[in-house]
Amino acid sequence: MKFGALAVVVALALTACGSTSNNTGSTQKPPPTATLKPLDKVGAGEGQLNLIAWEGYVDDSWAKPFTQQTGCVISSKYAGSSDEMVSLMKNGGGGQYDMVSASGDADLRLIYSGDVRPMNEKLIPDWNNFQTFFKNPPYNTINGVHYGISLQWGPNTLLYSTTKFPNKPTSWEVIYDQANKGLITVPDNPIQIADAALYLSKTQPKLGIKDPYELKKNQFDAAVQLLTQQRPLIKKYWALASEEIQLFQARDVVVGAAWPYQTIQLKAAGVKVDETIPSEGATGWGDTWMLATKAPHPNCAYLWTQYVSTAKIQAEQALFFGETPVNTQACAQMEALQAGSCAQYHADAPGSYFDTIRFWKTPISTCSDGSQTCIPYADWVSAWTTIKG
Repeated sequence: MKFGALAVVVALALTACGSTSNNTGSTQKPPPTATLKPLDKVGAGEGQLNLIAWEGYVDDSWAKPFTQQTGCVISSKYAGSSDEMVSLMKNGGGGQYDMVSASGDADLRLIYSGDVRPMNEKLIPDWNNFQTFFKNPPYNTINGVHYGISLQWGPNTLLYSTTKFPNKPTSWEVIYDQANKGLITVPDNPIQIADAALYLSKTQPKLGIKDPYELKKNQFDAAVQLLTQQRPLIKKYWALASEEIQLFQARDVVVGAAWPYQTIQLKAAGVKVDETIPSEGATGWGDTWMLATKAPHPNCAYLWTQYVSTAKIQAEQALFFGETPVNTQACAQMEALQAGSCAQYHADAPGSYFDTIRFWKTPISTCSDGSQTCIPYADWVSAWTTIKG
């Protein structure tokens, strides 16, 4: 859903009430808009709100009640990829768009291009109920300044056929194993390089990979080499969740990288599959509502952010779309809507489950140590094109 054309997905619940992470954001160089002062209070809505969003993020079931409550009439532009979102947000939204529901692979691009501005988290009452990590994640919070408010997230899991693997795989090694040639599927996304880097950080510790999104040249080259070796093993790179579901239903593949949505849909269809977070951990995506630098309707934008941060709306979106709320109080709301959903999606798991997820952030040339030796996202895109052939 976070790359390529996005299909609306329904009837899925997952929450994450068990995190123990105490992340406080990143300490990179100040972005161009760092000195812009955010609102200190929310005034009356301007009557209009123009959003760039993933398809399904502005569904009528919660968007219409918002308009009734606030008078802010929503106009939404659905984007099919993070790259499209970045393009639409150029020049601070062009004085047209107010907000964008960006994923972690786009956030830093938007921040450092000066297209989004700081937001005042103190104006979002439910921010206090967010999981600790999502209050200040490194993909949207820099030097204590928030360039957006977290919304939902999801893990990238290892999906496998229980017929082929009666014993749960414990490592991502299975998607690089010659024994599974022609039976593997992974996402069609340059950020997949980070998944390879995460695997290498555990299996080849001498590479010194500490952050799968901050790769020096030798580390980047090692990840690209691993994915190049994997290429002949791949049955198909998937861009839509439905594509991976079809591959497993047809028994064309037996293992792959996925989201919990695919697992629940396949199990509901009677396909013998399961998912796991391997010993090396996993990547994941987190989405953020970000405010355009030239937003024409900032009060409506804040009113919207307040609204979608509440436990009730977070639960409704999670069930509709297939992702995890950041508001810890959404768990009870979801349980009321769909009994058993919290346990089904690891909401009652210990914090160690959540802490195994390394969330997407845009690869940039500036490393966390201040050096300019990390490989930027444009090079990831070029390498991915070459890998796929």
